[in-house]
Amino acid sequence: MTRGRTILFWALAAALLVGHVIVAWHSLVVWRFWEDEAFNLTVPRNLLAGLGYSSDGALSGSTITPFDPRISTGPVVLLPVALLLATGIDPVLAARLIPLAYWALLLAGLALIGRRIGGRWAALLAVTVPLAFTAGAGVSPIQGPADLLGEIPAGALLVWALVVLPRRAWLAGLLVGLAIQAKLIALLALPAFAVALWVLSDGTGWHRLRDLLRRAWLPLLGVAAPTLLVELAALVSLGTSGFIDHLRDLVRFVRSGGQGDADTTVLQKIGTLADSWSVPAVLALLAAVIAVGLAVAGVVLRWRTASESERLVIAYALAALVGALAFVGWWATASRLPLWVRHPAPGVFAFFPIIAAVAVWAMMRMPARPAARVAGAAAAGAMALVVAAGAAGHVAASFGPRELLTLDQQRAGVAPLAEWVAENDVEWLAADPWGAAVAPIVLTGAHVGLVDAEAMREHPRLTGLACSTETLADSGYFRICAAP
Repeated sequence: MTRGRTILFWALAAALLVGHVIVAWHSLVVWRFWEDEAFNLTVPRNLLAGLGYSSDGALSGSTITPFDPRISTGPVVLLPVALLLATGIDPVLAARLIPLAYWALLLAGLALIGRRIGGRWAALLAVTVPLAFTAGAGVSPIQGPADLLGEIPAGALLVWALVVLPRRAWLAGLLVGLAIQAKLIALLALPAFAVALWVLSDGTGWHRLRDLLRRAWLPLLGVAAPTLLVELAALVSLGTSGFIDHLRDLVRFVRSGGQGDADTTVLQKIGTLADSWSVPAVLALLAAVIAVGLAVAGVVLRWRTASESERLVIAYALAALVGALAFVGWWATASRLPLWVRHPAPGVFAFFPIIAAVAVWAMMRMPARPAARVAGAAAAGAMALVVAAGAAGHVAASFGPRELLTLDQQRAGVAPLAEWVAENDVEWLAADPWGAAVAPIVLTGAHVGLVDAEAMREHPRLTGLACSTETLADSGYFRICAAP
């Protein structure tokens, strides 16, 4: 029986590895290079061109914009991309290899935490959950793990902060600080780490609080250090008055989420999240209820009699529950934010898999009564089947027809335009409009602005539509039109 379980485990692990590789490969070399990736890429490209840590400012007046607050993917992601770009590697590969490396770190961290929590089966389930989560729908997707975005790197750093938290709280704080500089929204994870540190503190009542305060000051310095370093660099680069303007713009961006008023409801948000799992929404919600219910039951049952190892599991469980609630609750109740699961995605990637692993642990600690054990095993099995179905659906979808261009088609459509840009020494192109035109401009090597920006009035524009002025270059997919 034990040998059979071992064979089954490794067969499933091999299938899971193949699934992850398939999705990662498609994300790296098949799926289109889209506008948010392209806009993020302008920062490392400008850095190597001697323009400092600056974007092209397409959303900020279409001029070179140092420390652009509209670039919410931070230097923890973009500086390594710049290092890869400096080697002369293809820009899209340079852009995507770094997030893909963070994806591997995310999976490794989840496997380690899952094994600590509930052994190899919990580890397997924890590593399956991210593959079941699909955030590719809508106009602001995460197409795959290689997209040049900060959500997955932030999630990976949060997971590794939990890995090191029990023995090196200072390092956990530093990793949380780095997660914030991968994606600002990682700030929402701070309550989760506070709860975990509290559970791991010694004593009870006031003595536990005192031990928590003693343990917390060094991790808090670690959390603050990366942001202080980045803002110090901004101060040196921008000067005092420019730095004050930068802080004001940053606060406005954080408060608004970079969006107008989308007028969305909590139920719409929950429905959108439930639809992002490659299974019917009702099954995704059922699996979530089971996972949370088992995790909470396990914490309640073992709270007073927990051994040292169980206390660590309880710390992980409460951190994951609080973290998931913080990310999903913030997004769901922020009516101004649109129905983009990218917003809570760092919390989904970091905390949802841990809740699933804790559910496996809790199932193994159900009361000795046969009915309780059977019910727990059935619930956990149903949850695992839904997660497995979601992962399989995500992998299968990688081979399905795509409505938009593939990366190869995109490159083919850009090549004649890139030749024209190089021959005519064109420095800027205006995207007409924001969206599908942005990435082709960046791939031509030109700076990207927006067609309605005052700074772009005299510059040619790239569009997928017919030109209303002289057509300067045409590839069939895209064309460059003369300025009006």
